[in-house]
Amino acid sequence: MSPIRTAYAAAFGPTEAGSVRSRPPALRVLICGAVDDGKSTLIGRLLYEAGAVPDDQYAALAADSQRYGGGAPGELDFALLTDGLEAERERGITIDVAYRYMATPRRDFVFADTPGHEQYTANMATGASQCEVAIILADAVRGLQEQSYRHAAICSTLGIRQAVLAVNKMDGVGFSEARFEQIAESFRQAAARLHLDCVAIPISARHGDNVMKSGGNMPWYQGPSLLDHLERIDTRPVDHDLGLRLPVQGVWRGPAGERIYMGSIAAGRLAPGDRVTVAPSGASAVVAHLWGADGTVEYAGRGAPVAFTLKREIDLGRGDLLHAESDAPCRANHLAANVIWFGKSHLLAGRDYELRLGTMTSPVTVTSLRGKLDVETGERLAVAEIQRDEIAICHLATPAAIAFDPYGHCAATGSFLLVDRTTGDTVGAGMVRNALDRGSNVVAQALTIDRKAREALLGQTGAVVWFTGLSGAGKSTIADALERKLHSRGKLTFLLDGDNVRLGLNRDLGFTDADRVENLRRVAEVARLMVDAGLIVLCSFISPFERERMMIRERLSGIGFLEAFVDAPFELCARRDPKGLYAKARRGELRNFTGIDSPYERPASPDLVLDSSLHPPDVLADRVLERLIDHP
Repeated sequence: MSPIRTAYAAAFGPTEAGSVRSRPPALRVLICGAVDDGKSTLIGRLLYEAGAVPDDQYAALAADSQRYGGGAPGELDFALLTDGLEAERERGITIDVAYRYMATPRRDFVFADTPGHEQYTANMATGASQCEVAIILADAVRGLQEQSYRHAAICSTLGIRQAVLAVNKMDGVGFSEARFEQIAESFRQAAARLHLDCVAIPISARHGDNVMKSGGNMPWYQGPSLLDHLERIDTRPVDHDLGLRLPVQGVWRGPAGERIYMGSIAAGRLAPGDRVTVAPSGASAVVAHLWGADGTVEYAGRGAPVAFTLKREIDLGRGDLLHAESDAPCRANHLAANVIWFGKSHLLAGRDYELRLGTMTSPVTVTSLRGKLDVETGERLAVAEIQRDEIAICHLATPAAIAFDPYGHCAATGSFLLVDRTTGDTVGAGMVRNALDRGSNVVAQALTIDRKAREALLGQTGAVVWFTGLSGAGKSTIADALERKLHSRGKLTFLLDGDNVRLGLNRDLGFTDADRVENLRRVAEVARLMVDAGLIVLCSFISPFERERMMIRERLSGIGFLEAFVDAPFELCARRDPKGLYAKARRGELRNFTGIDSPYERPASPDLVLDSSLHPPDVLADRVLERLIDHP
């Protein structure tokens, strides 16, 4: 195997690059809906009747049906074909996403069986992100559930445009046409609001009615069976006319030292001789050579992983996006998006996350919450925070311009993940709606007098000391003592105190989690401006959340920064109670008070720990002064 093919195989495995596909790709079908609507049973029935169950698996199914099944003696429980985890079989629910493959003379299928329980919504969204068509099941006996609407909204948010409402368990309502029409009409209204092209089909997955063939116990239904509909459905992607989109996955040095670039084509096609442009930089070059899994290819199309060289080397690496010269993606650092939230803590405006879009990663800030999607009515509801499994309508900002497409234009370059930067957990999945103009015409003004010049004039180095701790721990007292000591040494300082800032700059903010985040974001920006003026800035704020303290440290990167945790036992702080706040909180007169009904997350690794229960303020101020002046 050549070095190029070795690198290609290491990056992509044995996947066929394919300049031409001999068989169309399998239709990826999501099966979703509320718990116990019969999702796994439906897939099992399809596999069984299509002859996709091997003899040994059939024997295991028969045995498992007797052990775990809920049907009559001797009846096969088709759900057990897909409920592969032991915990799922014992509890009779789907936890993980189970994928099953099936082929008919007309088409190949990949079915994704996803969980119905609300706490596994993240798993359901994972399955939806890989599918082109959704089958949303509804129990004819129970009717539509909140999860039915939520799953429909998630499908719409993640770009699925074609859906089937499979009204299951029709045998439980005597195969009633009236009941079917009632459920179908209710869902049609929701589907229209969500821009889902949806058809309704009455079925009984347990008995097979209208699954593979039409008719049976419902002669009043004149439409196609579920399988007939899936075999004929047209899922040509909305981006089929889009120019090239190739997120660069990596760079490898060839045997002669040349740079070989790798990535999978998200849209369009690529061939030697094509001129391509790099986003967001705007550099361009001509493709010299193109390789697939089996060697040189004349061209490669959508979905194909490729390796290629350029006729001249340009600044190109992982995270860049190649595109056709005549069809450029958006370049912006502000965007509007819908985000399905999976995080255990709430999504709040002002918080920072890591954005993963294609092969690109970037810090990102949720600059505002424009509302949440009501999954039943499709309306936008005004909210200050987003809870787990809700769909946020929000604005995001990145430090520098990034390249992307609106999701409806190209799903691969318009979908993203949000990752918690403190835990590494994936907390959200979203789709880009559009770029925002804000900031696009704002360019930093080059100034003759910079921070170094101001520091030289003042004879000091600008820095920030950030005091954090419970109310009553002694933050402001220590900060005031430190400022006096610095002032006596001829240092120019400014003390930003929590209460003083809230009397002016932040008087519009309360003490909810969302307002606390915005309060600290503003203070961090003000502190940075003051450091640019050459000042030593002392900040005294409870700053109870680790995420916000990390945000502050990052926003103040590149300058001297000390995080000083003023530690004191809760009861001591409550006894001191200099402002009478603990007493008010305990009487229920003050809500969202840190330490009572709002948590304080102790810093994991502060630069200084100042125990105010053991030492007086002047002694602790001297410790900070020594660190700040003698050991900057």
